[in-house]
Amino acid sequence: MEMDNQPTFDAPIPGQSLTAELGGRPWQSKQQFSTVDETINYYMERMSSEDFMIQLVEVLESGVPVTVLANTIQMAGVMDGKHTIDVGMLVLPMLMEMMMMLGDSAGIKYDKGLNDPNKPLLRDSAIAKAIAEYENEIENKNTITKKEEVKEEEEKDEPSGLMARRK
Repeated sequence: MEMDNQPTFDAPIPGQSLTAELGGRPWQSKQQFSTVDETINYYMERMSSEDFMIQLVEVLESGVPVTVLANTIQMAGVMDGKHTIDVGMLVLPMLMEMMMMLGDSAGIKYDKGLNDPNKPLLRDSAIAKAIAEYENEIENKNTITKKEEVKEEEEKDEPSGLMARRK
């Protein structure tokens, strides 16, 4: 058996088995709803089911913002081939309004997710960074004062010995 060390160019591309044929995914084929009105009707029918309402109220009570939920639902619609991404973005405000209406009718408090963009948001990482900087500043001050104390002690010690100068 003789081994040929020549490269083979007709081998499959690494990862090729993990991909689908072009048009084989729902979002790559023609969408089911092409207008905003058709898409709104689809979502209204879906959101009016009792199961959806119960699940929505539970998720809103857990603190998930309405904007995140609405965006997740419309992106799922795009991935399922229900509508295109641009129609989904146009339907997004309606989805949010419907969810907020369901939350209000259930009498729960929920996060709209519509914070003021000019208001600075503090993240846990920003707080941790500020604390670390403050601790470093305090540590630097302590080392500086210790160095000053050592210098003062060195200055106080007058030289002594056989060859030391006398004042």
